Amino acid sequence: MNIDKSNWKRVRFGDVAIQQKECIDTNTTELNRYIAGEHMNTDDIHLRKWGTVGDGYLGPAFMRKFEKGNILYGSRRTYLKKVAVADFDGITANTTFVIKANDKIINPILLPFLMLSDNFTKHSIENSKGSVNPYINWKDIANYEFLLPPKEEQPQLAELLWAADEVVEREKEVLKNIDIYQKTYMNQKFEDSKQTIISFSELLIINPVYKKELDKDRSASFISMADVSNEGMIINKEDKQIKELERKGLTPFIENDILFAKITPCMENGKGAIATNLTNGIGFGSTDFHVLRAKNNSDIKFCFYLSKMDSFRQLAGRLMTGSAGQKRVQPEFFKQYKFHAPKTENRYEIGEKMDLLENRKINIKKQIESSQQLKSVLINKIF
Repeated sequence: MNIDKSNWKRVRFGDVAIQQKECIDTNTTELNRYIAGEHMNTDDIHLRKWGTVGDGYLGPAFMRKFEKGNILYGSRRTYLKKVAVADFDGITANTTFVIKANDKIINPILLPFLMLSDNFTKHSIENSKGSVNPYINWKDIANYEFLLPPKEEQPQLAELLWAADEVVEREKEVLKNIDIYQKTYMNQKFEDSKQTIISFSELLIINPVYKKELDKDRSASFISMADVSNEGMIINKEDKQIKELERKGLTPFIENDILFAKITPCMENGKGAIATNLTNGIGFGSTDFHVLRAKNNSDIKFCFYLSKMDSFRQLAGRLMTGSAGQKRVQPEFFKQYKFHAPKTENRYEIGEKMDLLENRKINIKKQIESSQQLKSVLINKIF
């Protein structure tokens, strides 16, 4: 993509952006929503969550009013690229810049994309003060210079960038709908009261006994807790000799065993995976994994997705034992968890259906990543 910038003019950020500093009293205002730093996502101009005024204590820093159409910019740790366009009126802290576009110079819908550009972020980082929680002052951000296209060219560029953003948003909506359907589908399969009630452990061997008649010089896969994603994927493996892994007292498992994170907060976050493509069919991992081995191979995927269900994890969380920060799910939990079990052939069908949906989600996530990269390239080509 080639852009002719020969007639573009160099301007300062302070020329196109006006800081809004209207203060309000949270005790008397009629505004009922507020935005804190955690409500803004990195590299995402959409506000997807917020807080409700009165639901909890709001410190004195929450005094800045913003209006629909204003841009919110997190002035602390600007490398996080927290830039969002408000789609409602509300309150934010004085550490968040509230910005209105100078529409005499810049198209308002173009401004947030400028603020997501790499050059803008680099300037903001380089001019931040402090080391532990670095922050940028308005006067320093206002001095940022960039090339601005003529006013008549701006709508076309803004339309291009918003179209790229809309592609990402549509893909995220597809992902969200698949996730909702997946959860609804699983829940429906346990609602038939005519199904036999069984314990989860009836389908599994919990932490099977490790047989040590292995060639100690052979390699096996080492999988740490960090190597397992919250989404149910093994994202990394490392080959090591069995004798080394045994010596460290790690948790052993074999091909198609289910790894279930038993420690907080990994368990609540959904960490777990089916162990596949192991070197020599053998693996060793964190001692904070429970190993679940399906008694019937046709139940592997069903058991895995059951262990990923929100209701399953929530109950496991309530029954954890141990001190704060070190709570763990005990092996007895899998005996305690009981459910209306579909028939064997139906369990296989459910596992396969869930796997298809999961693979669809993986592909959508790749599409989203690709679309986001394209949007980023467009932003940086323009600014």
